[in-house]
Amino acid sequence: MMLRFEADTTLITAQAADGNEPARIAGVAVPWDTVATVSGGQQVKFERGAFDTGQKPAKLIENHDLTQLRGIVDTLTDSPDGLEFEATLADTRASRDAVALLKAGAYDSVSVGAHPVKFTTDAEGVMNVTEAKLIELSLVAVPAYEDAVITDIAATAEAEPEAQQDPEQDTDNTEQEHEEMTDAEKAEPVEAEATIPTNPIIYAQKPELPSAVEYIAALIKGGPELEQMQKAVRAAAPEVGTADTAGILPTPIVGPAYNNYVGVRPVIDAVGVRAMPGGGKVFIRPKVTTHTSMAAQAAEFDTLQSGTFVVDDIQITKGTYGGYVKISEQDLDWTDPAVLTLILDDMARVYATTTENVAADNLVSGSTNTLAFGAAATDLDDPAKWATWIGGAAEDVLGNSDGNLPTHLFVSPNIWGYLLGLADTTGRSLFPSVGPMNANGSLGAGQVNGNAYGLQVVVSRWFASNTLIMGDPSGYEIFEQQKGAITVDNPTELSRTLAWRGYFATSMMDAGKFVKATFT
Repeated sequence: MMLRFEADTTLITAQAADGNEPARIAGVAVPWDTVATVSGGQQVKFERGAFDTGQKPAKLIENHDLTQLRGIVDTLTDSPDGLEFEATLADTRASRDAVALLKAGAYDSVSVGAHPVKFTTDAEGVMNVTEAKLIELSLVAVPAYEDAVITDIAATAEAEPEAQQDPEQDTDNTEQEHEEMTDAEKAEPVEAEATIPTNPIIYAQKPELPSAVEYIAALIKGGPELEQMQKAVRAAAPEVGTADTAGILPTPIVGPAYNNYVGVRPVIDAVGVRAMPGGGKVFIRPKVTTHTSMAAQAAEFDTLQSGTFVVDDIQITKGTYGGYVKISEQDLDWTDPAVLTLILDDMARVYATTTENVAADNLVSGSTNTLAFGAAATDLDDPAKWATWIGGAAEDVLGNSDGNLPTHLFVSPNIWGYLLGLADTTGRSLFPSVGPMNANGSLGAGQVNGNAYGLQVVVSRWFASNTLIMGDPSGYEIFEQQKGAITVDNPTELSRTLAWRGYFATSMMDAGKFVKATFT
């Protein structure tokens, strides 16, 4: 995978070639801890120390084109501001042209091509790179930011003047040639050369159509050259349509790739994630199961109430979740936007929803206290039935969990739909987004975490139909260690295996803090 990362707030200086000293440039190539969108659409952030400053020198090229080699990156420095560099341009004609463009200000920024080695992706989809290899540094024409400029570039050496003919030598040669002429040749009359008009007539000719390569080159370059070629095409064949020029019609790709898979985790976000211990397949979570006893002293000097205190060891087993794909080297090299970035983004989304499904299922199975609601098809649209069940469930949570109060309603999409549709006898919503002071809450079709009956509503598409749970999330614990992506090259078949994995576990610590609705 190759990331092209535009430098931010980069000041690049250039040292001119003088005599035997080659031209050099320097500046900041990658700022630390700055989120930016690379060419493939992926958001990327590099941590300080991500690059090995002692690595093999990277290439200095133009416009990320390795066929336009211009020099090497001599020095990399890990500074507080970012990855600083110094690069030397080779003494070639193309490099001298590049120096001229630097001097003219046409090139005033740099862009890097980096291969990420170690990285993770957060919930917002930002790739956090902790180890990377710098492959190339490119001179680019359009800077990412106004202050990413190149200064102090001197002109290259002047071209040697062409040798001029000595006028005296011309005169001598002419006289010698005249002396060598015979008398007969001298006597012959000399015919006058045909007169050439100063403004010759040029007859109109039909211009030729450009080749596919010429048209694509002009399309990439743009500007007056493209406009002139388009005029030539129109003049050459005014009635030529797209069916006649299919070979030169480009097929642009508008990126980034569209992906509608939403990788959100409402249940996990509501409960919160605890750090998972690094060692061991099973770890212990202590839980107080027997509390001390207290009572009134009957009389002075009577013995106080005796009691005991028991802490149980709840064992939690780690689970491993992940998946992998195998990508051909050709697919890695030829796709644009890069397929590797798209796969990593998709893996992060699918991993998020896979673990959300596990958390939702285990919450349902761990909620053993139940309270009948009624017939799902007939009673869930009845506000009176809802009020009765809410009051009874809250009472059960208070009594079963030693005084804890419920804070959340965990619901499936169909139960959420019933809540949105609840209305009073006059047709007014019980949970308006903007409502009167006596409203029972606020819900909206565009918000996944609203409020109903004073409880935060958490809707997850991974709950089975007719799931309705009232509870206090502190009684349900979630542990996770996200490992992120790992890649392995398969040289014998020219492919790369890409995997995404993580450790995930849940534990119902206190089932008394939850009540699950049942329907007859």
